[in-house]
Amino acid sequence: MRIPREDDSPLDWLLFEQSGVISARQAERLLSAGRVRHLIAGGRWRRICRGVLVAGDGPLTPEAHWWIAVLAAGSASVLAGLAAARAGGLAGRWPRREVIDVLRPATRAAPALLRRMPIEMPAVKVHRTTRLPVEDRHIGRPHRTSMARSLLDAASWSLTDQDAVSILAAGCQQRLVLPAEVRAAADRFPHCHRHALIVATLDLAELGATSPAEIGFLDLCRRHRLPEPQLQVKRRDASGRTRYLDAYFTEFRVHVEIDGAQHMDARAWAADMIRQNDLWVSGDRILRIPAFLILISPEEVVRQVIAALRAAGWS
Repeated sequence: MRIPREDDSPLDWLLFEQSGVISARQAERLLSAGRVRHLIAGGRWRRICRGVLVAGDGPLTPEAHWWIAVLAAGSASVLAGLAAARAGGLAGRWPRREVIDVLRPATRAAPALLRRMPIEMPAVKVHRTTRLPVEDRHIGRPHRTSMARSLLDAASWSLTDQDAVSILAAGCQQRLVLPAEVRAAADRFPHCHRHALIVATLDLAELGATSPAEIGFLDLCRRHRLPEPQLQVKRRDASGRTRYLDAYFTEFRVHVEIDGAQHMDARAWAADMIRQNDLWVSGDRILRIPAFLILISPEEVVRQVIAALRAAGWS
């Protein structure tokens, strides 16, 4: 939507601030009920669900989806979970979680919106909570939970443990929140779903694990009582450029590179080979492990790491 001019009406400004979405109650405060009906009948506005209208007939944006969810859930509701984290800047794809979560005070009834949204937007799930302290709130458009609380709830509500770890890792990796901030939120909700997994993931994130694969690798080392590697170790290559090693067993000079899909790009692959050659020349042992192997065949990863460490003198 275009930015309104200073002399535009309060309605124009409200529609701009709310991504073209308006509640019926807001509309009737600014317009007569007859005028609202006229706009709907003429196709300039459309009714999305009970009590929520949208100006225009174009496709709905993600921001409009969030506003629809919060306004449909009723007063005092806030955007929550993965949707709130996305509103705060979280990037990534989690296709198994196509639901917009909203938090609402437990003292108020929660409308059943899961199946009432139009087919063009995700379903909306309303959660009731007895605890939403000031530190768990973020004043925004729309209002939402803080990034730490959003990630905690998103991990707790995820369909799989893998998604939960991935969401937490992404929030920390993208510098949107510190692991300690999410831990403080988790401490306020010790009985939340996956609490132990969430705390364990944050422990590893505080050690420098910045991806689900790195978190999984460090967890494997701990469970099999291997030496604990340093993560994201800064090194200078032969040309003087700063490089970062995914995992490095310093005492044994064993370097483990965890390759995600981005390493399949031809330029990235060439850069990896050059860096690998520099490390080989300096005497390091290098293991290249595809990220997916940590998830589907952890025993093979452990076997290779043990073999490399033993060859370097570990027993």
